Parts: sequence; structure tokens; C-alpha cells
Amino acid sequence: MRDFREFRSKFEGLLAAARKKAALARGAPARRPTRLRELTGFGANPGNLRMFAYAPKDLPPKAPLVIALHGCTQTAAEYDHGTGWSSLADSLGFAVVYPQQQPANNPKNCFSWFLPDDIAPGHGEARSIREMVEHAIATFAADRRKVFVTGLSAGGAMASVMLATYPEVFAGGAIIAGLPYGCASNVQQAFEAMFTEQGHAAQALGDRVRAASRHRGPWPKISVWHGANDPIVRPSNGEEIIRQWANVHGISESPSHHEFIENHARRVWSDANGEALIEAFSISGMMHGVPLATTTGERCGSAGAFFLDVGISSTHHIARFFRLHESLVEMPRAALPVSTTIQIPTDGGALVIAGAAAEGAHSSAEDSVHEGKERQTHYPIDPNAVIAAAFKAAGLPVPEFPRAPPGTPPRVAPGPIIAAALKAAGLLRS
Repeated sequence: MRDFREFRSKFEGLLAAARKKAALARGAPARRPTRLRELTGFGANPGNLRMFAYAPKDLPPKAPLVIALHGCTQTAAEYDHGTGWSSLADSLGFAVVYPQQQPANNPKNCFSWFLPDDIAPGHGEARSIREMVEHAIATFAADRRKVFVTGLSAGGAMASVMLATYPEVFAGGAIIAGLPYGCASNVQQAFEAMFTEQGHAAQALGDRVRAASRHRGPWPKISVWHGANDPIVRPSNGEEIIRQWANVHGISESPSHHEFIENHARRVWSDANGEALIEAFSISGMMHGVPLATTTGERCGSAGAFFLDVGISSTHHIARFFRLHESLVEMPRAALPVSTTIQIPTDGGALVIAGAAAEGAHSSAEDSVHEGKERQTHYPIDPNAVIAAAFKAAGLPVPEFPRAPPGTPPRVAPGPIIAAALKAAGLLRS
């Protein structure tokens, strides 16, 4: 009990300190109107959760669907404002669902990612979120092959739950400052997993996922994000998530590729065809929160408590990992605000969207569209993306093209093409 009280005191103190620091930095926050609308009657709700959603006006059928899970002390609206997911939905054309915890379930508004009755298929909060997915697919005519889940902290751990309990539902997931599935079954164990080194064997971690459902593959691809200086959820949890899913996918624990983006480390684990199954970002110097870029580069979201401007937009990167840009359609003029140009680099260049909102703006389209102006969206052909798609369609290893510097037109990179061809011929090992 002494250990439990110490863990709880540490947890609550860190949460309060982070919120106080953010409040001092930005002054008294103005009450913001939400872009989200609540959907009721979504189905069975044994977890007693609320459902909020956002979809661009005139969203086309078969658009992707993203489930976004907030962290402790947060609401759906706050998580949307901080991450900027709905702004990106305007640009790329997809729907977002935000499950919201209720204080009656948890006084800190944390999802119950560790309670056995909430993390099993068909039960508790996991079942409630699953019902929201089905309701959203029907409501927005979404493509059930393009359903993804992401979340922060307790929401990230709940994303782990959804990926393990309903792997057939999700094409991919992104876990930010979260924990591996099955690492705790009560509050005491949850605090121990957050604050202490666990060091579970990869096989044991993978077995927990395999035991969560009858599904035997294919498995969702996973994006893992963790601050190197996170005091609330130790960075070792990110490593355990990687080992858990590498074991589930049956791939090596050693990454296929290692690079640095904006001074932050990114590792990639690919299959035999060069398809990225797992990626992991370690954000240099970052504490506990969602990595954002609000002033430079890919601007998205708004800084605040647990939304940290570290010069890299996790929202943009996760969207690329989910390949949401590949579903891009030209949205009707009234659906998008007119502002500055956003460049979304892909693996081989940049997808340029002229007239899309920047800096995570959350004003309505009607407030932003200037009368008498036309919005035009330009989609330059990226030859590297075309080549990569051709390799993939032919069942060949996909070339890993370098990113073009922002503002430069994409050019064919022969090196990755030659390497992929040699690999396909058996003359080059992974």
C-alpha cells in the first residue's frame, strides 16, 4: 500500500505540474468552440463512454476512418485541438472518431487500459470503442479496410488494447507515450509498468496479443512514439511495444532501417517485401506528450499541456504511415478553409496541398473562405511514388526513397531502385 500511495502521488503530481507549466506558458486559455459533434445511440456501451466525431462536409464514400484516444485529464475536444487531427481530415478527406472517458469511470479521465473487464473482446471499454467504429463506418460510409487507431498515454495504451483485441478491424495503429498490451491487470501493476523497468521476454509479450483474440493474421502495422525524457511513462515501454509487435509479426527485433528526422531517431522494421510493419520515433529531450510542430515545418495542432512543440508533427507522420495521403481526394470548396500551403512529404517527395489550413487552425470553413476567391488543389506527380507503387504491385521489394527537401520538386532517385532490383534478384540482403 505504501508503494501504491507513492506511485499515485507521483502520477498525480506529474500531471498537475505539466498542466500548470502549460497554463503559465500560454496564460489563461480562452474557451474554444469545438469542431466535434457527439453521436449517441452508437450501440452497446458496456464501458459507459461518450462518442464524438468529425468529418469534412461532403466526405466522399469509402474514406478512411481514424479513432483518436485522448490521455488522462483530457477530453475529446482538447485532444482534437492539440493534435490537429480534424484539420488534417479537412485536407486529406477522412473521418475521425474521438471516444471520451467519463469521470464516473475514472476520476482522472484515463481510459481503463489495464482492467481485465475493459480490455477483453466483447467487454467494457474495448467493446464500446468497437461499437463506435461500426457506427462510424455506417454513418460516414467509411472504408472498413482503412480503419486506424491512435492515442496518447492512457489513450495510447488503450490503442494497444484495441489493436490486440480487434486486430482484424484495424489496418494500423499509432501509440504515443503508451504501454504494451497486457502489462498490467490492476492499478498497482499499471503504476509499476509506467514507472519501473519491466523487461518482459518478446515471446511473452507477443503471446499476450495472440491470446487476446482468435485472429491469426495479417496483423496491423504499428507506429510507436515516445519522448526520451518521459517521466510519466518510461521510454522502456515504447521498446516493449516494439518487441511485442515484432514478435507478433514474426520479424527480427533489429530494425531494417535507421534514420534521423529533425534530430529525432526513427527506426523501421520491414517485411521481406520492404513494407514497413513497425516504425518507432524516439523524440530527443521530450517529456510526456504528443510531438508537435506548430511554428515551423509541418505545422499542425496547438501546444499545451501534453501537446509539446518539438519541431516534428506526429500527426502528419502518422497520417503518412497510415497512407492517408494515398486516399486524398479534392474536397468541395466549402469544406476547406483557405490559408497557406501545407506540404506533406511522402517517402519520395512532397504532396502539395494549396489552400489548406495551417498551424492546426480549427476555424470553420465558412469563416475562412474569402468571397470571390477560388480554391485550387494541386497534386504533382511524384515519380518515386509511382515507381514504388509499381514495385509493390509486382510483388517486388519496395524501394525506400529519401525525402526531398521541402520546396523542391521530386526527382527520380536511382539508388533505391537499383537496391530494390538487386534485392529482388537475391543479390542483396536486407
